Amino acid sequence: MDNRPIGVFDSGVGGMTVLKEIMEKLPTESFIYLGDTKRFPYGSKTKESIIELTKNGIEFLIKKDVKLIIIACGTATSQALDFIKNLYNIPIIGVIRPTVEYINKTNKKNIGVIATAGTIRSKGWEKAILNKIPDAKVQSIACPLLAPMVEEGWNENKIATLAVKEYLKPFNKIQTLILGCTHYPLLTKTIKKQIGRKVEIINIGKFVAIKTKQILNEFKLNSIDNKKQLEVYFTETEYKFNEVASKLIGKKIQAKLVEEENTYVIK
Repeated sequence: MDNRPIGVFDSGVGGMTVLKEIMEKLPTESFIYLGDTKRFPYGSKTKESIIELTKNGIEFLIKKDVKLIIIACGTATSQALDFIKNLYNIPIIGVIRPTVEYINKTNKKNIGVIATAGTIRSKGWEKAILNKIPDAKVQSIACPLLAPMVEEGWNENKIATLAVKEYLKPFNKIQTLILGCTHYPLLTKTIKKQIGRKVEIINIGKFVAIKTKQILNEFKLNSIDNKKQLEVYFTETEYKFNEVASKLIGKKIQAKLVEEENTYVIK
């Protein structure tokens, strides 16, 4: 048994959608969350930059003595996970593989993906789906405006509705829609109105939570301490971060600003 916290890393507040699912699945665990708000969004950055930023986030969490790390960011998972997962002696989970494993069980073949421009450009979701489901038909659409809107708290207003409607127009006869960026579950209501009830909307956090529980069991890392704790950090003060995070988690969040010169390596 291991009472150390689980580390969760994202480019901003979006990874809180994953954290919420994991907290519900693992009620006795403690967590440390890092949102790299100073360099948000990741979707427009080069693969090399995303790898370095992801390494920085992982090293920050390792210094906090976490026992497992979840990359709760679609862009970082698609661009950096394969490169960095063998650099550190700690289990690291991304958001793509657990989701694809679930979709494979549903026998649905017509799959839509919305994500950041960087994630779509990398074809990370498409490659993972076709590797597991060779006869799948995958339609992928980059939605670069959605994550910034979520960071602003604009997830149910007219602007969000218009943006979502425009982005989803090209989809044709999909059975499943993957919300390939962890910010997007905050837009679920708006997306449902546009995509229709027959399409299953995939919140990737649910399947990351299942995978996290499996890894904890496999490596015997489960906590037996019921005094669960949550520490939240960000790399630059963002006035909407605490507001959106608190609303999502259901408790007041007061994030701590990372003292980067001492604890966060900038390259």
